[in-house]
Amino acid sequence: MADTSADTIEIVRHRPMGFTEFVIVVAAIMALNPLAMDMMLPALPNIGASFHIDVANRLQTVLSAFVIGFGLGQFVIGPLSDSFGRRPVLIGGMVLYAVASLFAIAAPSFELLLLARALEGLGTAATRVIATSIVRDCYAGRRMASVVSLAMMVFIAIPVIAPSFGQAVMLLTQWRGIFVVLTLYGIVALLWTAVRLPETLPESERKPFSIAAITAAFRNTLTNRQTLGYALAASGIFGAILGYVLSSQQLFTGVYHLGHYFPLAFAAIAVTIAVAGFLNARLVGRLGMRMISHGALVGSVVIALACFSAAVLGMLPLWLFMLLSAGMMFTFGLMFANFTALAMEPQRANAGTASSLYGSITTLLGMAAGAVVGHAFDGTALPFAAGFLACTSSALVIVLITEKGRLFHGSGKPV
Repeated sequence: MADTSADTIEIVRHRPMGFTEFVIVVAAIMALNPLAMDMMLPALPNIGASFHIDVANRLQTVLSAFVIGFGLGQFVIGPLSDSFGRRPVLIGGMVLYAVASLFAIAAPSFELLLLARALEGLGTAATRVIATSIVRDCYAGRRMASVVSLAMMVFIAIPVIAPSFGQAVMLLTQWRGIFVVLTLYGIVALLWTAVRLPETLPESERKPFSIAAITAAFRNTLTNRQTLGYALAASGIFGAILGYVLSSQQLFTGVYHLGHYFPLAFAAIAVTIAVAGFLNARLVGRLGMRMISHGALVGSVVIALACFSAAVLGMLPLWLFMLLSAGMMFTFGLMFANFTALAMEPQRANAGTASSLYGSITTLLGMAAGAVVGHAFDGTALPFAAGFLACTSSALVIVLITEKGRLFHGSGKPV
């Protein structure tokens, strides 16, 4: 399939929206997830004080409960959207997200707050899976990677501003005010999607919703070497990033004593992902997905090795930690969109199911790795540095196996 064919599909499948609005809407619905995740970071100490939680590492469950709901929900979202279309499942998930945010506002106990967070994550499973499926419905190959990168520029900008935004909200009100903001954003995104986003999966391409059909789609997805390989590699990268997110509040405030400046430091590092996403969108059409992502993966392993060595030697001051963390985020920005596109490239016939499995694999395995790193926090940066190196090295090994020992090859042209 040539790029011109992909353009023709786009013109038909996401009318009445043009290209720019399509990218912004996809990014806006994807942003529900990181907004709900990262706005909570500066609120964790306040939540702990409100519910009398004395163990700092236990507060990480406010984040991990959300990610677990997000990961588990993706198993069913894809098959549902492959059978009933993208719109009804997406809108249903966004309604659940808004209701769960309202539930969190009124949660009388820490356990019920965790339940609300898990339901929020379940709702955003629809936004993430179906956003990826919609892009795959309309685009292919390098064109798809470019669209994903452009959407991710907006999507990734959220972690840059979310902690500072959350801190600003708490200056005006208590931590529950963050959930008021999340509810309002969810409602706005829901209305925009309901009014403007068309159905991108024609009835002729839908799959029957049956155990046999779903099992066959799962089997076809999991037995594809490229899809499974890049899903597992992305899990390693996501594990490193999640380990950083889970540890960040303790690292910046406990190890480096930044106090209320933590959101600024977090934003300064996270902005490099947006820069990488912009560069990837501009370069992927010329250089290809493998050239960019494989180079970024090798670079990430080198950065992780430097971080681990400095931590072992006790020579990891704030400036160096921020520099290496920014490098980690920058390489992540060059990898994740391309890994997603490479995994989805062979899956046009099973886009929803493939997106579900890809999202579930990357989220749950990444969550497991990230939780190990986060809960290993011991008052130093060493557990994070060790986890960072282990996750990125594992991803490199998996990509080497997937590509049969060859990096940087392949055109990444549309299929």
